[in-house]
Amino acid sequence: MATIKKRISFVDSEEGVEIAQTLQLMTKDSSYNTVPSYSANAVRYPNNLMPFVDKHMNYLDTHPSIDPYLYISNVRLMTHIT
Repeated sequence: MATIKKRISFVDSEEGVEIAQTLQLMTKDSSYNTVPSYSANAVRYPNNLMPFVDKHMNYLDTHPSIDPYLYISNVRLMTHIT
């Protein structure tokens, strides 16, 4: 009988850890707009605000075909305050 291998979570991968660190650095840099966004999941986010890092890590975890480095590059461009 064939067994199904569970895909390792992006968040737990080496690449995921590196991307999370990059996002954390962006939140500390005032030249990026990294305000939390609304989340309807009141159980996980009691104040209904999803942190910037969680938002992007969840997206990358649920879309495994996306190149995370290209994604982060685009996030930097979109959130940079000029």
